[in-house]
Amino acid sequence: MNTSDILVTGIGTALPGVAGPDGLLPSAGSAGTGVAAPPVDPGALIGRRGLRYKDRASQLALCAAQDGLRAAGLLSGTALSVPAGSTGVVVSSNLGNLDTVCEVVDGIREHGVAGISPMGLPNASSNVVASSIAIRFGLRGPNLMVCNGATSGLDAVHWAAVMIRAGRAERVLVIGVETHNRYVEGLLGRPAGELLDGAVALVVESAAAAAGRGAQGLAVLGGYAREAGVDACLDRILAAPGAAEPGLWFVPEGHRGEGRLPEGEVPRHDLTRTFGSASGALGVLQCAAAAGWLSGTAGEGPGPGTVRSPVLVTSGTDQDDASAGLLLSAVAATP
Repeated sequence: MNTSDILVTGIGTALPGVAGPDGLLPSAGSAGTGVAAPPVDPGALIGRRGLRYKDRASQLALCAAQDGLRAAGLLSGTALSVPAGSTGVVVSSNLGNLDTVCEVVDGIREHGVAGISPMGLPNASSNVVASSIAIRFGLRGPNLMVCNGATSGLDAVHWAAVMIRAGRAERVLVIGVETHNRYVEGLLGRPAGELLDGAVALVVESAAAAAGRGAQGLAVLGGYAREAGVDACLDRILAAPGAAEPGLWFVPEGHRGEGRLPEGEVPRHDLTRTFGSASGALGVLQCAAAAGWLSGTAGEGPGPGTVRSPVLVTSGTDQDDASAGLLLSAVAATP
C-alpha cells in the first residue's frame, strides 16, 4: 500500500432492509427488497434526542454518519477520537430537503411569513444535512453539500479525495442521502415504491492517516473521470497508467448497455433495481457496495490469498447531462 493512497476505511448504512455492509450487494433474485422493506426509523438507530426538528434527510444522514464513523473506528463512545479539524464532511443529495423548501413556500403563500415555524425554517438551507452532521459529531474540517444531478454521488467522493490530497483534511465523511415524499414523487412523477428513502456513508482517508491510527482500509480509490457520456468515462479511466480491467461494474441508473469494456463480459450490477431511484445518493451507495465487495464485507468476499479485480463504478447515462466514473481496487496485503 502506498502512503499517498486514499482509502475507504468505514461504511455506514441507513437503508431499508439493510442491517450493514453485507446487505449492499443482494443475491440474485432479491431485486426490489430494499424499497419493499419497512422504512428506516432514525430514532430506533441513534435515539430521538436532537431529531425532533430535523428534516428526514438529515435524520437518515445522521444515522449513516454515526454507523460509518463507528465502523472506521473514529468514535470513542459518542465522541470523536481524532482531532476535530482533521475530519471534513461532504454530502450528496439532489432532493433531500425539497419537502422543507416546498412546505415553506406553501406556508408563505397560504399564511404569510407569520405562519412559518422558526424551528423548521433552518431546514430549508441547502447545506442543512452537511452542517447537521458536522455539528452533531464535532467535525470541524471542510464542509460541503453537493447537488449535481446524476453524477452527484461520485462527484462527492471525488471532492472528498481532492480535499485530502490538498491537505485540507486527513479524512472526510461522505454521505449520500435521498428521501421520498409527496413533493419528490410529484416532481419525478414516480411512486414512493420506486424511490430510495435512505442514506449511506463512506469514510475516505489518507493511507498515512489510517496507518497512523492503526486503521485497516477496505478499498483504494483510483482514477475518476467526468465526461459527456459513459464511453468517454471508461476510455479515460481504463486508459490511465496502471489501470486494470475491472472484475465488477456498477452501472448507472437507467443503463441501456452503454459503455464498452476492453475485454470479455464484466458482471454488472444496477443497485437501483434493489434500492429504487437513488439520485444523488447513488454514487456513494455504489462506492460503498464496491468497497464492501473488495474487502469481503458485502456479498461474497475474496477467499484466502485472493485479491479481487478492481471495481468500476459509473453514474449518469448518455441521456443525462454528464457521466462520472471511478475505479476502486483492493488494499494490498501488508508484507
